[in-house]
Amino acid sequence: MRPLDRIDRAILSTLQRDGRISNAALAASVHLSPPACLERVRRLEADGRIAGYHARLDPLRMDAGMLVFVQVSLERTTPEVFERFRAAVQSRPEILECHMVAGGFDYLLKVRVQDMRHYRRLVASGIWSLPGVRETHTYAVMEEVKETWAIAV
Repeated sequence: MRPLDRIDRAILSTLQRDGRISNAALAASVHLSPPACLERVRRLEADGRIAGYHARLDPLRMDAGMLVFVQVSLERTTPEVFERFRAAVQSRPEILECHMVAGGFDYLLKVRVQDMRHYRRLVASGIWSLPGVRETHTYAVMEEVKETWAIAV
């Protein structure tokens, strides 16, 4: 994989802001011809640097206005428990992200639900019943100060 140059970085930065930009507009913004720009975008896709294109939905308009982070501690930290936990997390659409972390607990979950009533239902029927869960700590978000998927390029 070849290193990114200034133009590659400009393309990636622009596409992170607007994944629907036309190739002609993208080319103009990075001072390339449209065919040269398209060739670079295709190379960045083929290299796996561009992993995909997504629509960003408004959580409030999708009845998912409550954001919660949950620390999860497992009973045992064995490969089997980890695998069962990972598989169970995959089946819960309310769990947006799940990260194994080092420190005082095992996983950090990012969860979106409609409201506290829905979160309590998820906890009772979902998170606490995930394989191997010993303890959880919930942090309801009061204000989203910054949220981005953009990676500095």
